Amino acid sequence: MRITEMHITPIALGDPPLLNAAGLHAPYCLRTVVELVADNGLTGLAEVPGSVAVDAALAAARDTVIGSDPLNWQALRAKVAARSSPETSAARGDKPWDGRTRVQVFSALDVACLDLQGKAYGQPVANLLGGIVRERVPYSAYLFYKYEGAGGELGFGTDPAATGWAAARQRAALDPDGVVAQAVAMVEEFGFESIKLKGGCFPPAEEVAAMQALHRHFGPKVPLRLDPNALWTVETSIAAGRELEGVLEYLEDPCRTQEGMAKVRQALKTPLATNMCTTSFDDLPGSVRTGSEDIILTDHHFWGGLHASMELAAHCRVFGRGVSMHSNNHAGISLAAMTHLGAAMPNLSYALDTHYPWQWEEIIVGGRMKIEGGCVTLPKGPGLGVELDRAALARAQAAYVRCGLKERNDEIEMQKKVPGWKFAATRW
Repeated sequence: MRITEMHITPIALGDPPLLNAAGLHAPYCLRTVVELVADNGLTGLAEVPGSVAVDAALAAARDTVIGSDPLNWQALRAKVAARSSPETSAARGDKPWDGRTRVQVFSALDVACLDLQGKAYGQPVANLLGGIVRERVPYSAYLFYKYEGAGGELGFGTDPAATGWAAARQRAALDPDGVVAQAVAMVEEFGFESIKLKGGCFPPAEEVAAMQALHRHFGPKVPLRLDPNALWTVETSIAAGRELEGVLEYLEDPCRTQEGMAKVRQALKTPLATNMCTTSFDDLPGSVRTGSEDIILTDHHFWGGLHASMELAAHCRVFGRGVSMHSNNHAGISLAAMTHLGAAMPNLSYALDTHYPWQWEEIIVGGRMKIEGGCVTLPKGPGLGVELDRAALARAQAAYVRCGLKERNDEIEMQKKVPGWKFAATRW
């Protein structure tokens, strides 16, 4: 089997005005769909975060990919690595999302090759990763402080006829009461059994109050997580963390650097998780040396694919780390890939993150994947178990052209609400 074609399609999907440490989500989130066509007529799919830099890096790899054997992933990876520049951990950047491109190229090619392999052999991707440990993969509710509005074609408007989660997705949530109302609607709609709040938006006392309000409402049986995206100092992290002891399942990236996280970890009883201070295999020796976190949140888009994430899980098992998954905005191809990874990872310790409830458009046949009882059931069929809806893909590509966005920049969007607002790597 040989790869004969590689298609790269940038798309835009509607996104509400969600707050985070770097500002405000634009009305659209960008994704890039990659298709690898083999000489037997099969097509392998992948999806990565979109930007002109990622698209250019994928295009630069095309001549290496064409003619390669999708069954021999390691050989293809080595060829692509030889043709591209190494990336250090510093290339990740200070923002909540990862700025590296090479790992996203690796991820797209790895996932698409696995999809091709699964289709060729009639096997789900999870089996190719070592076997299915669980058919139902747990996900966590992902809450955001947000302004009113729905984003996308709807702009920042709302639908007065909307009810339930559709209404909650449009309502403003800027205080503890709004956060609790959002959580109630999301849990009722999707059955989530754990809850995460994206912090780093307001002074720590306000976010501590929101977590305490969630704890009062849902009780101790519902695990809670808070992610300030490293905007706190070590001292603030310790002070706020102590207020939340007994409330949180874990505290994610309260501050920057492995050394800073280690100081917080030594001062708190609450476990610490990261997808910002330990984000590559080069970071793992420092993680072990400093004891900077208890849980590493993999993201196959930024660790270099599903195979690489399974390698990370093995490291976590050896060194006593918990493992779960980080999320950014995504459509169904990425959700399917995450679910196959969660199904195959034997030491998955915590429910996965997902932004999926915040989106309402889809590019796969059959429409949106179901989240029931807080879980996504492993898709049926070979490979990832999903196929592209060509009409939906064309609409999403047209939205990309129409919206004019070329990369994510939450600072610019935030300045429309708060003139002069600037991102700061450490704020409190």
